Amino acid sequence: MASREGDPALGYLTRKETEVKLPRPTRVKNKTPAPIQITAEQILREARERQEAEIRPPKQKITDSTELADYRLRKRKEFEDLIRRVRWNKSVWVKYAKWEESQKDFNRARSVWERALDVDYRDHTMWLKYADVEMKNKFINHARNVWDRAVTLLPRVDQLWYKYIHMEEMLGNVAGARQIFERWMSWEPDQQAWLSYIKFELRYNEIERARAIYERFVQCLPKVGAWIRYAKFEMKNGEIGRARNCYERAVDKLADDEEAETLFVAFAEFEEKCKETERARCIYKFALDHIPKGRAEDLYRKFVAFEKQYGDREGIEDAIVGKRRFQYEEEVRKNPLNYDSWFDYIRLEESVGNKERVREVYERAIANVPPAEEKRYWQRYIYLWINYALYEELDAQDIPRTRDVYSECLKLIPHKKFSFAKVWLLAAQFEIRQLNLSGARAVLGNAIGIAPKDKIFKKYIEIELQLGNIDRCRKLYEKYLEWSPENCYAWSKYAELERSLSETERARAIFELAIAQPALDMPELLWKAYIDFEIAEGEFERTRQLYERLLDRTKHLKVWISYAKFEASAMEEEEQHEDLPEDVLQEQRQLCIQRARRVFENAINYYRTSSPELKEERAMLLEEWLNMESSFGELGDIELVRVKLPKKLKKRRQIEIDDGPAGYEEYIDYLFPEESQASNLKILEQAYKWKKQKIASDDDDDDNDDDDDDID
Repeated sequence: MASREGDPALGYLTRKETEVKLPRPTRVKNKTPAPIQITAEQILREARERQEAEIRPPKQKITDSTELADYRLRKRKEFEDLIRRVRWNKSVWVKYAKWEESQKDFNRARSVWERALDVDYRDHTMWLKYADVEMKNKFINHARNVWDRAVTLLPRVDQLWYKYIHMEEMLGNVAGARQIFERWMSWEPDQQAWLSYIKFELRYNEIERARAIYERFVQCLPKVGAWIRYAKFEMKNGEIGRARNCYERAVDKLADDEEAETLFVAFAEFEEKCKETERARCIYKFALDHIPKGRAEDLYRKFVAFEKQYGDREGIEDAIVGKRRFQYEEEVRKNPLNYDSWFDYIRLEESVGNKERVREVYERAIANVPPAEEKRYWQRYIYLWINYALYEELDAQDIPRTRDVYSECLKLIPHKKFSFAKVWLLAAQFEIRQLNLSGARAVLGNAIGIAPKDKIFKKYIEIELQLGNIDRCRKLYEKYLEWSPENCYAWSKYAELERSLSETERARAIFELAIAQPALDMPELLWKAYIDFEIAEGEFERTRQLYERLLDRTKHLKVWISYAKFEASAMEEEEQHEDLPEDVLQEQRQLCIQRARRVFENAINYYRTSSPELKEERAMLLEEWLNMESSFGELGDIELVRVKLPKKLKKRRQIEIDDGPAGYEEYIDYLFPEESQASNLKILEQAYKWKKQKIASDDDDDDNDDDDDDID
């Protein structure tokens, strides 16, 4: 029974009775859309229709003064109790004061407002509502008192001043409103307050007073906007001289201000309206010279539009150039190491033709030296110097200045880390154009001593060769080869020079020195030049020896083919001697063919025995041999080569990558005749072995059978 008794804490209810039974969630079996869809609007409308009527308290009708006094006492007690609980709640004070106002008990209402202000006098909304109540009920002096106290305690709240002034103006008390404005202005408020004061005076047509306020305004807040408003005020009143004076004073005081662009534009537009186009042009130009380029975008646009409207062709072009100049100035200011922007800027100035400006831009550009001594940073920068020197020489025609530019450039380049052959060569060519050969030689000599390069040697040798100084050329080649002994180009050109001078032995000696070098950058070109040299001299035996020496060093396919072609071409050389008898020529042809065949046979033997894996090279060699035999005509023997040609086989092999096999690829393999014979022999050998093993196994089986019979 004890468990069924109620719990006193639960109002003598049992636990089961206090449990909240939630409806079991129904499982939706059919999730297909219903045939009739219900919108959210229908659901809300139906819920509103089913709502019960709102229960409102009944209206209380008061019939006599006693009942009214009781009602007032009860309401005041409620408000006072509420205030004691939430004294800081402003809405309670406002409701209390408005209720007292509704009862026409204005003294009590004022008392409530005063008590509320004692709680928090910094809340300007309370002052506004207090003053509105006084004004609404036409207690003007009381309202004045409230406004006066409010603006005294909260002078930085503009709304209080506006409301106070509006009340006095509505009452027609213009002098009083002006006095309030003066009190307000003594606090030096923001711009809108001054403008309101000026509009107030203008409403009563007090132009002089408004002008005096403007003077005080621009002294208190010396901003560009204030001066422009002052000047427009004078312009509106037809005082052009005064307006211009305002602009001039503003320019004197605010020429370096951040908003100076707006001031200059307004000043120029003012002069434009006054038909003073020259004055406007001067203002624009003065502004463009004094305002930083980054803040003069609108100014440039206005100036271009002005010149298009009033200027001549020269002025328009100057304005357009000025606009583009501004863009380039902005780009180089953001990134002074962007040399492409400097090039564009320089081209613009060169198109204008002002030498001083061009030089100034060039000097500013070359002052931005790359921060790191790495050639890739200097490759674009060095062209600034080159263009500068070419401009001074060709356009400005200032020869001493050009020489100084080249000299300063060569001093600036870090030659120990890297150099620019182009600059050295241009400096030397400049001296040659000035007929200063010793100066050019001095420049190139310094280049070879400080920063030797292939281009410098080649150009220096070319210059001396044109002048016919062979001894100087030889010395330069010697210096060249001392600096770069592996340079096959230099060796070849040196030998070519000696050959052109009919110094065959010297040329041959140079070639011998060249091929004896331990390291060469392109030895194949050097050997080819040496071989061509001996062929041109008709030294066939020496040529053969050279080929043999070359084959000792490399067995490359091209060397074999070139050697064979040389032996075959010797036949053509012999045919040129038409004075020889026919039988002698025939014998010589046969000899040449045999030599060529011997070369091919040696090559084939080498590839067959020493490098059997180079099947493709061997096949190509046979193709060349076959073509050569065909070119010999009747003297050729095609069958000699055809029997040696391989068969082409298409095979597949697995592609191997780091992760493992990755499919198959097709390739061409070559099967040569001796390989096919060997493969046939291998097959016969394997068959013989298999037969032998089979016979041996049969004999073993017979022996086992005999042993079994003996046991039985």
